[in-house]
Amino acid sequence: MSFKLIEVEKLYEKDPQLRKQDIEVLHQWLNGQPHLPKLMDIQIAFLLHHCYHDIEQTKITIDHYCTIRNHCPEVFTALTPDVLKTTASIMFVNVLPKTTPEGYTIIVNKILDEKVTNFNCGNYINLINMTATLYILQNSFLNGVIVLFDMNGFSFWHLFKLNIRILRHALRHLQKSAPVKIKGVHVMNALPLTDKIKALLKPFLNNELYNSIYYHSSNSDTLYKFVPKECLPEDFGGELPSIKILNEESVQNLLDNYEFYEWHDSQKVDESKRPVKRK
Repeated sequence: MSFKLIEVEKLYEKDPQLRKQDIEVLHQWLNGQPHLPKLMDIQIAFLLHHCYHDIEQTKITIDHYCTIRNHCPEVFTALTPDVLKTTASIMFVNVLPKTTPEGYTIIVNKILDEKVTNFNCGNYINLINMTATLYILQNSFLNGVIVLFDMNGFSFWHLFKLNIRILRHALRHLQKSAPVKIKGVHVMNALPLTDKIKALLKPFLNNELYNSIYYHSSNSDTLYKFVPKECLPEDFGGELPSIKILNEESVQNLLDNYEFYEWHDSQKVDESKRPVKRK
């Protein structure tokens, strides 16, 4: 397999509570679950760390992580290279190279092509998943994540192209099985339309995530209280390279490691082999 991910030994160094024997216990458990695919050590390590080293909770999370990939292929089956490049030319999705002073990782979302007919909700959410998944497995445990949405260019007509089923599955994955902890969602250039989107998503958000959403109006500098300028692209008044440069680098990394996605697409549940629960 010609893709580059972090070595599990580095994860042991990062988290002294992470134990090889716990990962082996989970491998043995997986061997007794005929419906579940095999996982790499680093995948188990990330989920075990995310579950605060609780083995039983990690088992539940692993099952959910694999199961949800069957239910929404629009999000969890990798975009083809051509569709990936097209989607990245329409939507900017990037894990920024600099963390906040608190050590939080920043993920930015912004419309690049404002033409409504070019916007595809499934492809956009898929790009987020592809970008975040590879970033996590190439790096180390995340202390927390701040998500930025720039609403500039998002219109009322884009709202009609949001797919509730896709958003519901994506948010379930985020809150139940993705090895990330959201520390804040910041909506830049917030419009009255933003409240409609928040109301649309409220049934799928837990209270903690719902209450972590902040709004920043146009020409406001309130975002910098949470995310300093040195952590942002120059397009947002920051000191990092431009969105254009960051986007090119990110897309190239996804393409260079595309074999990972081909392999990852096989990590789904075979429901015909799922053991029947005893009553």
